[in-house]
Amino acid sequence: MAATATATAMAIATISPSAPIPSAPFPSLPLRLRSQPLLAASRRLLLPVPKASSWDESVAEEGGDTEESAAAGDEEDEDEKPRPEPVSSSEFQFAAPPEGYVEPAAFDELPPESPEDVAAAYESLYGPAFSGESLLGNNVYEVKVVDPIDMDREQRPNDDFTERVVQVNRVTKVVKGGRQLSYRAIVVVGDMKGHVGVGVGKAKEVTEAITKAAMNGRRNLVTVPLTKYSTFPHRADADYGAARVMLRPACPGSGVIAGGAVRVVLEMAGVENALGKQLRSKNPLNNARATIKATQMMKQFKDVAEERGVPMEELWK
Repeated sequence: MAATATATAMAIATISPSAPIPSAPFPSLPLRLRSQPLLAASRRLLLPVPKASSWDESVAEEGGDTEESAAAGDEEDEDEKPRPEPVSSSEFQFAAPPEGYVEPAAFDELPPESPEDVAAAYESLYGPAFSGESLLGNNVYEVKVVDPIDMDREQRPNDDFTERVVQVNRVTKVVKGGRQLSYRAIVVVGDMKGHVGVGVGKAKEVTEAITKAAMNGRRNLVTVPLTKYSTFPHRADADYGAARVMLRPACPGSGVIAGGAVRVVLEMAGVENALGKQLRSKNPLNNARATIKATQMMKQFKDVAEERGVPMEELWK
């Protein structure tokens, strides 16, 4: 108790007599404690600090001296590092050329190349150029292809192909403003020599639809394998959509025994003796395309011999 009283007396003595003595902020404390001054609330003196003091300047000067000394040390380190000696181009020696090496002439000193030389160089790189002769035996430069819309029936290409119309239907397209009427034509094109194609075309007029279909058939030509008796080498069946077509070879003098679009396709291909039958759907377009698919499944004897790697005489044994 005596030590506590002594500490309290020393604290009161340090407070200036002019300063007001704060009282305890808690009213619920006893009166003897409420009247004692708060030691923790003693005032502190705040001295004004100038914006640029001498101490800051001294610190900045010391920092600048340190940076300068560090930069000088780096320069000394760089000077101490060994630097590679430059090599002159006269001391460098290239590898000796092989025996028989002839230095090529400059590009501007070469003789001018003729078109024949350029064509020969391209053929050596990419193979022989296209001569204009197609696989069908027709010169593509003699057939003038024009837009079918601007072509009349009298302005068709003058080639060996014959056209036969299989079907012409009137079709409609329902749009917001009503129905748009047009015509769809199915045309079979062939040269009676083993080449035939089926085409489809649509237009506002019948003639334009037939012309479009004929041009489409010329773009879809296929080769039909035939024997010397103008018949198939073997039997074949094919499906296209819901249509199914059966093709069988026939003996000479039988003729083409088929109906519908199958008969038209076989006659335009040059088949003279064959049997054909439509087994499922009667749709002429699907049956015509199924006939084309069946003919592409057939193979000649020479093709089979090449695949097996045996002479063609071995197939008859």
